[in-house]
Amino acid sequence: MSTGPGTAPAPGCDLVVQAGHVVREDLDVLLALTQADGIEPLSRAQCDAFRLCAPRQLEGVDEALAAVRYDWANVPRERTLDRVRLVAMDMDSTLITIECIDEIADMLGIKPEVAAITSAAMRGEIEFRESLSRRVALLAGLPVAALERVYDERLRLSPGAERLLDALRAIGARTLLVSGGFTFFTDRLQARLRIDCALSNVLEILDGRLTGRVVGDIVDARGKAEMFSRLAARCRGEGGLAVAIGDGANDLPMLAAADVSIAWRAKPKVRAQATHAIDYCGLDAVLNLFA
Repeated sequence: MSTGPGTAPAPGCDLVVQAGHVVREDLDVLLALTQADGIEPLSRAQCDAFRLCAPRQLEGVDEALAAVRYDWANVPRERTLDRVRLVAMDMDSTLITIECIDEIADMLGIKPEVAAITSAAMRGEIEFRESLSRRVALLAGLPVAALERVYDERLRLSPGAERLLDALRAIGARTLLVSGGFTFFTDRLQARLRIDCALSNVLEILDGRLTGRVVGDIVDARGKAEMFSRLAARCRGEGGLAVAIGDGANDLPMLAAADVSIAWRAKPKVRAQATHAIDYCGLDAVLNLFA
């Protein structure tokens, strides 16, 4: 897998370049550098996006685009948007901008301790089940009202999330929100955004307070991948594509099971293993990775 172009162009691929603002002079340089047949504007996302058609060479493109902080991808012309049948995405730091458990911990004044465990788990340094159990245990005694405050006051959708979901709904693609987070948040987001399916962990609550435990099996990397694979098998049909979007180590098995995997503002380990990476644009830039 590759997050961007190498030195040799892939047969049947175009180079897609996108950013909040793409300078025309940069496109002229890229056109000359790649010896592409031409440039076409793309309009699916709320960012500047262009397709450089049939580039003949890509040497130096990595460095040039990294210097100006543009996202890019080699996109096969046969990979059309209408072939997408399922799109799964992680919740924390993907569909939404926060790590919910860190913000919950902030209500107890222990955000640094919990965030440190979260970061280590996202980098793959701690096994997810262990990290989640340790973090949830630190939340024992917190009133449910604190979760409501996090949802109402701190939870924000990532840029482009609603536009992406609207476009997927328009082409009839199924959507899956799969998370190592909590049903308190995924259930609300599923209803609000009309997401087809959701899977996450259930926090145990007694007398209106968290007990510090999770009910039932923990949804970890394996659980996310299994749910995605089951739905993909049902949804793909003839020639369909199953797409997965994530940012942390806990998403890697799910991304590996996808026909197209996208690392969105992700950790280096995830970027290295995904089909494509989006570092600067919103989630709706995913739409431009299909012809």
